[in-house]
Amino acid sequence: MKPVELTPHARHYLPKDFQLTTLSTIQPYLQELETRALGSLDALMQWLYDLSELEAAVDEDISWRQIRVSQDTANHEYEEAYRQFYQEIAPVLQEYAQRFRQKLVNCPFVDQLDKRMFGPFLRQTRNAIALFRPENIPLQTELAMLQRKYGQYTGSLTVELQGQELTLPQAARLLEHSDRKLREEAFVKIAQARLGITDSLDELFDQLIEKRHRLAIQAGFPDYRSYRFRELNRFDYTPADCEAFHEAVEKHLLPLVAHIQEKKRQELGLPVLRPWDVDATPPGMDALHPFETTDELIARTLQCLDQVDESFSGVLYTMQQAGRLDLESRKNKAPGGFNCSLAETGLPFIFMNASGQWQDVVTLIHETGHAVHAVLTHELPLQAFKEYPMEVAELASMSMELFSMHAWDVYFHQPEDVNRARRQQLERIITLLPWIATIDAFQHWIYTHPNHTPEERRQAWIYVLNRFSTGQVDWTGWEHYRAVSWQKQLHLFEVPFYYIEYGIAQLGAVALWRAFTHDSKQTVLQYKQALRLGNTRPLPELYQEAGIAFDFSPAYIRTLANFLEAELERVYAG
Repeated sequence: MKPVELTPHARHYLPKDFQLTTLSTIQPYLQELETRALGSLDALMQWLYDLSELEAAVDEDISWRQIRVSQDTANHEYEEAYRQFYQEIAPVLQEYAQRFRQKLVNCPFVDQLDKRMFGPFLRQTRNAIALFRPENIPLQTELAMLQRKYGQYTGSLTVELQGQELTLPQAARLLEHSDRKLREEAFVKIAQARLGITDSLDELFDQLIEKRHRLAIQAGFPDYRSYRFRELNRFDYTPADCEAFHEAVEKHLLPLVAHIQEKKRQELGLPVLRPWDVDATPPGMDALHPFETTDELIARTLQCLDQVDESFSGVLYTMQQAGRLDLESRKNKAPGGFNCSLAETGLPFIFMNASGQWQDVVTLIHETGHAVHAVLTHELPLQAFKEYPMEVAELASMSMELFSMHAWDVYFHQPEDVNRARRQQLERIITLLPWIATIDAFQHWIYTHPNHTPEERRQAWIYVLNRFSTGQVDWTGWEHYRAVSWQKQLHLFEVPFYYIEYGIAQLGAVALWRAFTHDSKQTVLQYKQALRLGNTRPLPELYQEAGIAFDFSPAYIRTLANFLEAELERVYAG
């Protein structure tokens, strides 16, 4: 594998040995940037470069704190470092950030900046100025600390199965087993573990809702949804557009989900599907087992990505050599997976919870897509240019999954297993879109009804869940667990309203894959060109640069659903 050549950003403003240990270490630089005279366009540009250097150093510091506290949720030293940043340093940085924004927009030379490149950044800057309220800083600090509690509650959960103590990701692997009794046992144990923290998570969520609503009111908004759409810089779509997405998914994707579930029921030879049957492997077959160790997972993924584009495998290889991968599941490790961009050094870090499932492969490829995006934007001159929209960030990762499908034979010895993996991927995309609509629609209800009770929340969840479900899975006896199943979605706790981005990006990824099947080289070229632009173009233009439309209207979704259906029938045919 050919490693990528990535040069860490040299420091010109900060000392080379600068470390963010306490507020006092950064205060002199903040004060100097605040008081510096900007008497020319060149002076403004130099100020922006120096500010960007400081932002990159801070970003890398908090990224490492986030990585470490996720790696070991029981480590008090890591937790204290995370707390120190958000309680002692972040509030002051927020105040200075507002002053810097004001200094920028008030500078007489700001209109001489390149309008095309700086346009999105300046629009976001003015938006942040409008949203800022000093009285919200303590609330934002409280929210940052409260949101950490979700990982603490869930990261320590384990179950006893087959004489072993397993984390929930490890136990979930058994839900794919062909032994139905074992699947049911795994489901019951997982459900019981989650039910054991239901009240704690309800209480935590009530606190989050109350503080988020107060944040919005203090910023002059009627509710948190209105505030959060602005905070997320959603200039190119509205809540009404999201509702149109919900309706289109319900109409065009839900019938495909019903088809998938009916085929599963027939293959399993069951009169009806139960919750522990949805991901099951048919009798006489083993669950897909693409690797034994994380070293194998990495080695085979390198082979896979090398067949798509050697620069993609190069990014993953370089991360492996630098120790920027933490992939295996273990006790006291936070749930989920993420790619963490490291702004100064430029080489990202991938965190996930592999347990030997096929989905672990997809997760690593997905996070590598994020890593490739970070590497492609590393040379952009300002940190602000790298704060690209999440709808593009997820396009990078989801497209990488689909681009890699033709090379999945590196994980298996039998062609039928490759076909099964591709089938799982297509089925996952089709079933994921209604789940995205479910989570997004639920959040719209939550934050436009901020004074609801936990019981009213359960009722609203069941209503939304039923809307985007086929009714073909029998939950008898487990209705109480289904009523709180929203609690497994960490985004609701940690990154509110960040979920529709997956739906928008998934549609874009399907469109890119459709183009890839006709001209793979040109599609990958356009994909990389779009990612390199970072945050220097509006969202629709970034999609256009990739060769696809920024569109999630019912008519567009119908055409993509038809393409997915045709591809699914192709893998069903073997």
